[in-house]
Amino acid sequence: MTEHAPAHTLSAETLEALRTLPVMPAVSAGVCSCPIKLVGSSTTVDKRTGEVVSTFASAQLPDGRLTIACGNRRQTVCPACSRIYAGDAFQLISTGLFGGKSIPSTVSGNPRVFATFTAPTFGAVHLGPNKKGVARPCHPRRDGSGCNRWHRAGDSAIGTPLEPTTYDYVGAVLWNASSSALWARFTINLRRDLARLAGLTVAEFRAQASMVYAKVAEYQARGSIHFHAVVRIDGPDGSGSPAPAWATHELLTDAIRLAASRSAVTTPAAPDVPPSAIEFGSQIDVRAIKSDAFATGDLTERAVAGYIAKYATKSSHSSGTLDRSICCRDCLGAGHHGTYQLHGREIRRVCRRCLGTGLAVDLAELELSTHLRTMIATSFRLGGVEEFGALKLRRWAHMLGYRGHFLTKARRYSITFASLRAARREHARQERHEYLAAFGLLDADAPDVSETVVIGEWSYAGREVRTSLRAPGGSAP
Repeated sequence: MTEHAPAHTLSAETLEALRTLPVMPAVSAGVCSCPIKLVGSSTTVDKRTGEVVSTFASAQLPDGRLTIACGNRRQTVCPACSRIYAGDAFQLISTGLFGGKSIPSTVSGNPRVFATFTAPTFGAVHLGPNKKGVARPCHPRRDGSGCNRWHRAGDSAIGTPLEPTTYDYVGAVLWNASSSALWARFTINLRRDLARLAGLTVAEFRAQASMVYAKVAEYQARGSIHFHAVVRIDGPDGSGSPAPAWATHELLTDAIRLAASRSAVTTPAAPDVPPSAIEFGSQIDVRAIKSDAFATGDLTERAVAGYIAKYATKSSHSSGTLDRSICCRDCLGAGHHGTYQLHGREIRRVCRRCLGTGLAVDLAELELSTHLRTMIATSFRLGGVEEFGALKLRRWAHMLGYRGHFLTKARRYSITFASLRAARREHARQERHEYLAAFGLLDADAPDVSETVVIGEWSYAGREVRTSLRAPGGSAP
């Protein structure tokens, strides 16, 4: 048990004041930029006897509401919560690389690679420095046309089209909207190609090995999503068990390239928008991950975990776009509230909040580049086409059509965010219990934290925005 100051160091008046304070849940808003307000109550119950140990209600607080952290992963929305998310993301990825928290350390001996999947080209865009940060000429041409400038890092022109009138904005939006389905198709093909290259049937592969992954989505400067992924081969039961002898880094690399080259999904046909095949771009990078103890390069286990954690907290704002929906909240972007019949004609009930536009903001007033504003407008326009209804493009127009999660993994890759958060809550409860016990504020027969369970009923009661704690350029959630 953690040592605390003895009770006799506090005056009798202070102890009496502590006894009268409500026993609040083990949650805190801390320095959260946009904490959430809740109303309700919670009860701590002894699991052995069913007796009530303590109760807490929001009505006991001065403003009648409990304040908790928002938990937002985006750095531009809440720097404090995004740091916690980044730490959890690091633990989630790192335990799948070198073990810990129920994952065996032998996982580091399995074949593991770090792969990057990019989007295809939708038109030439202005180029910035290369991966090493060295400036390069932007699309030089022998006839003197093109850009020919040397764009420095941070130049607003980087990622914007050379010829905006011929840039395939429809294709770029549909790629973002379909990229999650493309990834799902890729994972199916990867398992099949691993079996084929190993000389096995799919059933035999599943009996001897399993493929697990963790991936993060990131926006490129041009506004298209690309994926970074850790892919690993385990034994048949997964969860870091030793891989079979035939599983090698070379086999995994070849299977990834083969599966990526033949994975595709088809978009639905719509008026003026023919069906098209959504595929990965030609630039696919696959590199083996080395153990930290023997690594000589920069692609070590800890470096990869750090990359993933950094990518996971980067918001769409980092690409110059928005962090919140632009849809009207009343009509959810439809621009109307159903229809009614008048003299045999069908009339739409126009939304009074957005006046039929479906937009909560005027796109012309947004501080965005013309390129990104056009992508948002294209996504919103396609969202009104019935054939694209399943893609929910209007709701996710602010994300340039992408509606997937930014960090996903196979179930058996490692631990989960839920388990990490549960452990953090349990640790906070244990610390509070030890603090109260050290100052004699608990009954002698009070059960230990591990012997109690908290039952609560809470409901949303608003949100507070602390603008002084927000990151520069951040938008309200």
